[in-house]
Amino acid sequence: MLFSGNSIAVCAFLAWGLLPLYFQFIPSANVLELLSIRILFSIPCIYLLLKAKSLPMAKIWAAMRNRRVLLICFLAGIFNLTSLYSFTWAVTNGQVLAASLGYFMNPIFSIALGVLFLKDKLSTLQSVAVALSIAGIGLQVLYYGELPWLSIIMGGTFALYGLMKKFVDLDALSIMMIELILMLPFALCLIMSDLWHQTSVLYSDDNSKILLYLLSAPVTLIPLVLFSLAVEKISLIMIGFIQYIEPSIQFLLAVMIFGEVLLPVKVASFSLIWLGLLLCIADIVFKKRMSPTTSRL
Repeated sequence: MLFSGNSIAVCAFLAWGLLPLYFQFIPSANVLELLSIRILFSIPCIYLLLKAKSLPMAKIWAAMRNRRVLLICFLAGIFNLTSLYSFTWAVTNGQVLAASLGYFMNPIFSIALGVLFLKDKLSTLQSVAVALSIAGIGLQVLYYGELPWLSIIMGGTFALYGLMKKFVDLDALSIMMIELILMLPFALCLIMSDLWHQTSVLYSDDNSKILLYLLSAPVTLIPLVLFSLAVEKISLIMIGFIQYIEPSIQFLLAVMIFGEVLLPVKVASFSLIWLGLLLCIADIVFKKRMSPTTSRL
């Protein structure tokens, strides 16, 4: 196989990490309209990918006659939209650090869900990494005296989105197409409402803004497709640790490009989380070096 599950996941989170650079051009965006346009234009994109992989739509229509599949895909779509709404609002309203924290927290949620529902096992280094991550987040909670709800919602719902995909016996693209079809009525209602009340971006005289809204579909869809493909191949624990790439990039963007204030408590918090990531990477390298020997036994 050309790409491993780990390398696909790395590409997905690299792309996600750089998304704030795109959204800085549409500050204070109408997030609901942005997401509705994304759903509308993502359907033909996924359809073309299905055609390219010779995956028949008939298989999708057949799967949609299964109530269990419909329910799981509907929940997955809701979780994904909730996470995307939180993320998009954060990065278009000067809260890139909050988005970064949300996705630093997401791996912990993913790991917990993997252990609780999928019987995944933690290695010793992974257990230490989880403990360090929890300690890093706990520092911020103690300092601010309240839970970072935006970050919790963002990270928690995306972890649930990844978990839902583990319970549907379909390829990643087919699941995504079902999700989009189920979310389409909501998107169309929102778009029609904005058009009716003349609040849609389509009434804007700024053609570049309209183009940015339209291009948000493929820009956000590419990493999501890669993520869905990765979930098919590797455990939620591995997904959780690799995902640290994304918030690390967003953290650097927030401080170095967007000029957000970096307090000492955040430096300590993120340092503990990054140390956990380094332990995870060490664990992956160790297992890769051991696997050829193990396979010869």
